[in-house]
Amino acid sequence: MPISRRQFCSFVGAAGLSTMGSRLLTHAAAASAAKEKASLLRVIAYNVYACTGWPKNRRLAQKAVSEGQMADRFALELALYDPDIINFSESPDETVVKQISEQLGMNYVRFPSGGNWPGTLLSRLKIVDSQNVPLVGGDRPVDLFTRHWGRATIQLSNGDPLIVHSAHLRPGADPGICVREIQAMLHAMRDELSSGRSTILMGDLNHGPTQPEYAMWNDAGWVDTFAEVGKGEGPTIKADNPQWRVDYVMAAGPIAEQVVESRPLFEGAFRTNPADANSFALSDHLPQFTVFELDAR
Repeated sequence: MPISRRQFCSFVGAAGLSTMGSRLLTHAAAASAAKEKASLLRVIAYNVYACTGWPKNRRLAQKAVSEGQMADRFALELALYDPDIINFSESPDETVVKQISEQLGMNYVRFPSGGNWPGTLLSRLKIVDSQNVPLVGGDRPVDLFTRHWGRATIQLSNGDPLIVHSAHLRPGADPGICVREIQAMLHAMRDELSSGRSTILMGDLNHGPTQPEYAMWNDAGWVDTFAEVGKGEGPTIKADNPQWRVDYVMAAGPIAEQVVESRPLFEGAFRTNPADANSFALSDHLPQFTVFELDAR
């Protein structure tokens, strides 16, 4: 049945309004999602095993390294979690770090090691300042911080400053060195902790939650985010059959009350498939993923 010009115009007009309404709803949903994302702070603490893959003697891991694929693999896998801040322990060569940071759209700062295990802090947010091994008075003792410890100030999306400590403490049978490292760190952090400023400590601390070293952090006012909101035991090593929790995101100040999620990422390319002899993980550790819900402004 033919329709009149008036009916046709009415139909087109209604369709146009419907399309416009759909677009407005789409824009509103996108704006709401962007606002929600802006109020969340996603951080990842990750011992990356120098980005060599684990086990690094697996043929496919060696192929990925030799063909220069590891930066791409790390960036793509990490991007799935929309991270705002990432800590690397046992960081790779800066060339690899730069490739990862560029793909993630992040700034980064390097923390040189007292040995051969440098650290890196990456952030999509502005890194205002940074300091390597920020001891209070004196130089770094040669036997301390042979892995890494660095401090940075990051400007959050709401304009507030966030202090971030990136650390990888000394492993080994003798816990005395790790204890001295923690004592030195807590001494340097004393004013920050007493001021009530939002502060995060993230990295491979090389001790479990039942050891005396862990209690030192709690006694000083640090909150273990996984202990607050996590489920189960939360082991972070090793990537085929994790049994020990040594990687942490700790918080102090107002942000410690804003944690909504914390878990090791035993999934995707961060883990191996024990049934596959060719399978390799990106590292021998699992990333510790933590989400904070910040006050929106």
